[in-house]
Amino acid sequence: MKAQLGGDEGKHKFVLKTPKGTRDYSPKQMAIRERVFNAIITCFKRHGAEVIDTPVFELKDFDIAGQFDAMIPDAECLKIVHEILSDLQLGDFLIKVNDRRILDGMFAVCGVPDSKFRTICSSVDKLDKMPWEEVRSEMVGEKGLSPEAADRIGEYVQLHGGLDLIERLLQDPKLSQNKLAKEGLGDMKLLFEYLTLFGITGKISFDLSLARGLDYYTGVIFEAVLLQQENDHMEESVSVGSVAGGGRYDGLVGMFDPKGRKVPCVGVSIGIERIFSILEQRVEASEEKIRTTETQVLVASAQKKLLEERLKLIAELWDAGIKAEVLYKKNPKLLNQLQYCEETGIPLVAIVGEQELKDGVVKLRDVATREEVNVRRESLVEEIRMRTSRS
Repeated sequence: MKAQLGGDEGKHKFVLKTPKGTRDYSPKQMAIRERVFNAIITCFKRHGAEVIDTPVFELKDFDIAGQFDAMIPDAECLKIVHEILSDLQLGDFLIKVNDRRILDGMFAVCGVPDSKFRTICSSVDKLDKMPWEEVRSEMVGEKGLSPEAADRIGEYVQLHGGLDLIERLLQDPKLSQNKLAKEGLGDMKLLFEYLTLFGITGKISFDLSLARGLDYYTGVIFEAVLLQQENDHMEESVSVGSVAGGGRYDGLVGMFDPKGRKVPCVGVSIGIERIFSILEQRVEASEEKIRTTETQVLVASAQKKLLEERLKLIAELWDAGIKAEVLYKKNPKLLNQLQYCEETGIPLVAIVGEQELKDGVVKLRDVATREEVNVRRESLVEEIRMRTSRS
């Protein structure tokens, strides 16, 4: 699932692209998918997104040219990722941030020839999965980089931190001489100042090993990874894989612009399939009951011959916008109706009986606590709404 941010005279415009699904899912999987989609779409809309349904590879909705002030949209993208991952409660996460210009500048001052930038970049990108020694021997042994250049790179790519590290690198005698790196570090400092204002720097790490091997990023790049305690005795948490990523790619969209203008653009991709499988595994492991319907209330009866009354009441509820069900039986046993609610997770039962009909009330039962109260028929809709909006 992708979102892109383009701009027009300082007002940003988000476009959210939702992939079309092709495979079949069980009701349980669909319930999880819907929860994830809702969390993501709600978050994007909270940030002013316009939602469109389009195949991911179609980049037509970009005739938006315009300049932003540096790093404001980039900071908002990171805030969005932070909100979504917090909201989905996937566990502890870290968002790693770097900048293409810092990487390129670093390679240059370490003595990597231009022609080797790309291939060395892809080696650096493996540092989240391989120790530095292995990455170094790949650079020197397979890719023909001089051992001196590899060692110089090693001094940088093992660094990660926050504003203090950015300040330190801005004073670095080699990096600060490189125009690209200096520009990137200046923007990174600005970015971290905005992230501090957003209150999310605790989950963000400026990480010089993040390379996201993609050619088209021109500035900030970021990747969100889920962390897992390796075991109970170890403080060290390890990454269990990327769930979101993105960055700035000002040049890319220009290719689709009829006038070939460069469009400032920063994008976020959420690894939706990855998130689904993590949540599915978690549900299986915990045997947590996932509700596959959103039914708020089951309309039930305590005695026989009350089918008409049940149907009359459920029609009233449906017309008032309440999500309600009724068992398709003329004379169901009350116990069976209550059991159905327990199995499917329906929170409330509205019971009609002869006495209730005489008194103009409906007995409302809370399935979890088994408490029952008589509610006047005319107040029933409001009572159901009130109780289900809390849960």
